[in-house]
Formats: sequence, C-alpha cells, structure tokens
Amino acid sequence: MKSSLRIVAALVVIAALSAWLAPVVSAQQHSHGQDNKTSTAGGGKRKAVAPSYAWQLIAPLGLREPSTIDTLMLDYYRNSIPSEVSDAWATTGNLGAEGMNMIFNERPAMSDFFFRDALEHWLPSERKTRYYNTRIPMTLLSFNSSGGKETAQERLQATFSGNINAKAQVGAMLDYLYSKGSYANQATKNLTWGAFGSYIGDRYEMQAYYHNFNLLNKENGGITDMLYITDPAELQGGVTTIDPKSIPTRLNDAHTRLRGDELYVNNRYKVGYWHEEQVDDTTVNRTYIPVSSFIHTLKYTGMKHMFLDGTPKESTEFFEHTYLDPRGTRDRTTYMSVSNTLGVSLLEGFHRYAKFGLAAYVTYEYRKYKQTADTLDRTLPELGLDPFPDGADIADKASEHLAYVGAQLTKQRGSLLTYAATAQLGFAGAAAGDVMAEGRVATKFKFLRDSMRIEAFGSFRNEHAPYLMKNYRSNHFVWQNDFGKRRTLDFGGTLKIGRTRTELTVGLSNLQNHIYFDSSFLPRQHGGSVQVFYARLQQNFKVGILHWDNSVTYQKTSNDLIIPLPELAVYSNLYMLARIATLRLQFGVDCDYYTSYYAPSYQPATATFANVREMKIGNYPFLNVYANMKLSKARFYVMFSHVNQGLFGGSGYFSMPYYPLNPRRLQIGVSVDFTN
Repeated sequence: MKSSLRIVAALVVIAALSAWLAPVVSAQQHSHGQDNKTSTAGGGKRKAVAPSYAWQLIAPLGLREPSTIDTLMLDYYRNSIPSEVSDAWATTGNLGAEGMNMIFNERPAMSDFFFRDALEHWLPSERKTRYYNTRIPMTLLSFNSSGGKETAQERLQATFSGNINAKAQVGAMLDYLYSKGSYANQATKNLTWGAFGSYIGDRYEMQAYYHNFNLLNKENGGITDMLYITDPAELQGGVTTIDPKSIPTRLNDAHTRLRGDELYVNNRYKVGYWHEEQVDDTTVNRTYIPVSSFIHTLKYTGMKHMFLDGTPKESTEFFEHTYLDPRGTRDRTTYMSVSNTLGVSLLEGFHRYAKFGLAAYVTYEYRKYKQTADTLDRTLPELGLDPFPDGADIADKASEHLAYVGAQLTKQRGSLLTYAATAQLGFAGAAAGDVMAEGRVATKFKFLRDSMRIEAFGSFRNEHAPYLMKNYRSNHFVWQNDFGKRRTLDFGGTLKIGRTRTELTVGLSNLQNHIYFDSSFLPRQHGGSVQVFYARLQQNFKVGILHWDNSVTYQKTSNDLIIPLPELAVYSNLYMLARIATLRLQFGVDCDYYTSYYAPSYQPATATFANVREMKIGNYPFLNVYANMKLSKARFYVMFSHVNQGLFGGSGYFSMPYYPLNPRRLQIGVSVDFTN
C-alpha cells in the first residue's frame, strides 16, 4: 500500500512539474532568440524549437559526453526478459532479481559493498544518469506487463525533464518493478525514484542528482530437484506436466532487502575572457572563452542490506553453519561513503593551439561500516551455535579514510583523433599504494569509400581488497582474511566499419590476486595469475526490409576453476523492418545461446556467486517471437518469450544450478513520449 501511494505521489509530482514548466519554457523560448531558429513554412515566420539532446558524465571530474534520449524503437521488448540482460546472464530467474554477467569484459569490478553487485543492473548510478536539454518539457512513460494473477510481471518507468531557461534544467525519474515470478517464492518488488538537474552557464556549471532505491527480493534457494524441469515424469509417477508454481523450493520464508540513496553534486567554475567580434557598424557579438576551471564534486552513498529467514529448521538444513542466532536469521549490514574531489583544469579548445584538456585533482573519501551484532552468550551449549573460525574477531563498527591524487588528459573534439587518459595514486589510509591508470584513443577515416573507426583501450589497476571481503560477520557466514592488493591489466581494441555494419572488439585481461568465492561460499584470493582472452563480433546484415543482427562473443580463461566462463555466446535477431502508412513495424524472432560451462551457484544470504562446479549449464537456445511497433511517439510490442519451450532445444533451460529460466509467456509493453 505504501509503495502504491509513493508511485501515485511521484506521478503527480512529474505531471505537476510538466504542467508548471510548460508556460515557463514557452516564455523563455520567445525571450532567448539564440535557442530558436526561424522558419517560413506556411507563408509566415515562426520560431522552431532547437533539437533536444542528452549527456552523461565521465568520472572523476564530471566531463560531459553526448548520450541518447531513450526513444529508439528497435529491440524495445528485450528490457522485459530477465535472461537477456546480456548475451550470457547467470540469474535467479525473475525480472529485477540478482544476476551476474558471464561476458567477462562487460562485468563490473567488485564494489566496496559487495551486496549491491548482484543487483547492479537494476540500480541507478553516476555513470547511468542522463541529463537533458529538451527546450520543451518531456515525459517518457513506459509500462510492461505479462503473466496471470499468480505470475504477474509489471514494470512502470517514467522520466521527466524540462528547462527553466536556456541554461537550467530539472528532472525526475521513477522505476517501479513488481514481479511474482514464474516459480514459487521468487517475487521481486523494486522501487527507485530520484531527481536531477543541471545548469550550464558561461562561467558556472552544475550537475546534480539524488536517487533513492528499495529492492525487496524473495529468496527460494532454487528448486529442490532439477528433474522437475528436465524429467517431471520421473518424480510424478509418469505425469509429464507440472505447474511451475507448484515446484517445491529449498527456501520458503527468506528474503533480502537492499535499500539506499545517493547524492551527487558536480560544480565547475570557469575562468576566461570575453571575445568580441564586430558584425556591423552597430552590432558586436561577445562570446565568453573559458581557459581554465575549478571543480568540486561531492558524492554521498548510503546502503543497507538485510537477509531475513524466520524458519529455524529451514536455515539449519540449507546453511552449513549458524553463528549468531539459532531461532532465525536477521542479518543487517550498512555502508556509508562520502567523498569530495577538488580539481583544476586547463580546458580544451580555448585557443587553436590548445588541442587537449589537462586536469589535476585530489580526492578524500570516508567510509563507514556496521555489521550484524553478536548479542547471545555463545558459551551456552543449548544454543548449538558454531564457533567462529579461528582468529576471527570482527568489530561491529569500522571506518576507513582514503585519499587519492590524480591527473586527466582528454581530447573530446576533433574528427580525426580523440583520446582520454586518467591516472590516480592512493597516498593515505587503506588506499595507500593503490594505482589506477586507464586510457583510450580513437580515430576515424575513409577507406575504399567507407567510414572506419579504430579505438584502442587499456588499463592497469593495483587496488586494495574491499573491507567487507576481509572482515564480515553474519548468522551463517563469518570470515576474516588478510588479502593482498589485486592487480589487473586489461588492453584491447575495437574496429568499426560503417558500410558492412561490422564491429569487432578484441582484448586480453590479466588478473593477479583475484578474489572469488569458493565451493563453501567463502571469499578466497588466488595468488597466481589468470588470463582471459575475449573477442566479440557484431555483424548486421540487411537486404531490403529483411534484417539479421548478430553478436558473437568468444572468451577463453586460462583457469576455469577461478574464472569459469562460457566459451561462446551468441545473440541473433532476424526480423523485418517495414513502414505501413505512419506505423513502423519490427517483426521477427531472436535467439540467445551460450555453450555449456560450470555455472556459478548463488548464495542468497550474501547475494554472491560461487565457483561450486556442481554441474554444467548452457547449450540451450532461448527464442522469442515478437512484433515491435512505433506510431508517432508511442512504442509498443507483443511478444511470446521462450517460445521454443517443449518444442525443441531440450529441457535443460537453467541459468544456474537449481534456478530455471522463465517458461513460455505472453508479454506486452508500451512506451509513450509525452511532449507538451
């Protein structure tokens, strides 16, 4: 009930902002001639609105780079399929639930609060946040739905943005996802909302956002026996069909909750001079040319993870150890981080000889942790509690102070060559001795009357292990580790050919002191080196209205005991793209496939994925048949996902051991761009 009221309130706020800003923006468009173009269509003069645009920020100093406004038609339907977050996605099965990207070069690094890693795809972040200059208020509203009463899956998303004037913009966002799931005890309810804004002036720039998220997931621990999927007749005395909701699960009274909020404010003050240009005898154009800038970035993150299980018998059967309370589990871990970055930069382009931007910065960060308290008398034999691992002495509260100094070299303009390089050195606290260096360089040119783009990238990281990887206490897991610094070297390149619609990426990663979870679901550090080679080919074909888009990824790990990966992952999409009057239609079938490998096992108490090597998963095609359409500013689709279930491909449709993929279901969705 409370969540529903919050959604209604958020939509009311979005509608009110849109209605309030519409006349303001309309007035601004008439008072700022530089933001309008003159049109003579229809025999009279009228002012046309300049096109909208979007951008995102590059850490750590908030450099802007162009982005897109999410109104594209193609493949809109894929957002509602849990298993198609990537071409190889290990997931517990439900939309909005935990998952791990098995395409190695797309996998984000382990965060300081590891509980968020499995839900990272569903969370807002600094890198994902878009800022808009829409000139007129814009509201993007999307709703997706599937399933019946017991298996309902619904997602409502809304984004609003409007300009107060030519320089200032405000916006709001909402993402509400509720899915009961196809199997028992796997429901998800995720609510994310936030506000953002920007001011881009001659001397002063500001970009800021606030995000709040609350993700609640039922944890079923997987089904009790995989034969319910692969051979139900063996378990049911010859009956070959079974209702997925009736399949028993290993946990029935457990759930996790991840709550948190983020505040980000990036300020930039530019110092420069006024350039005057004589237009005629009475008119002089004055343009402010910034030479350097002073930057301050504030970022606050607060998060809380909870794992609850109120059934003692269930806990003792599912978990190997119980350390804190035999009556049930109520794990609670909190994290807080506040960082301030001060920088100074020489701006690119203020003079014809200033071909690049150069910046230096210093960052100070404070982190605070609080873990589940040990409140019972552990010496009482009647409690039956397991002793802590030898030497484990975990404090209820802990804090870290970290300081870094860094530099950044960028060239964002130019048709021939662009590049960016950032180097950072930790010099105080837990970060002392940390080194980070990364860069990329790109060029494009004509070759045989075709456009080609080549990009090279590389990075080196020598980083301390996160605090919670070294010190953690909960009802079922306790560890205290003396992990050394992790070293990662990654390099590669990308080739894009315009005419043939080809994109090829090749890279190599070398990891030393890599941290992973072993078969006991405990973190371990591999002292040696592991190499991962990867190559990805994206090749799209077109003949008339017939399109065939393909993505093929090959990856090879030198040690699959430490980093298990499917060697080959393929996504293929065959469709017709046509126009019927004003309706654009994409009708086709797509397939997601990856080769079998020892998939990770999921541990719900810690939201982590471990190298258990219990069984191989994969070698199964997942097909969807869809009709995706766009009419004016509305996108909508109808889709049968997992259409091949029971028809071909076998019955091994699992994402991880004991976690089956969703069965066949009808899904629909609509997205509308409301422009006032």
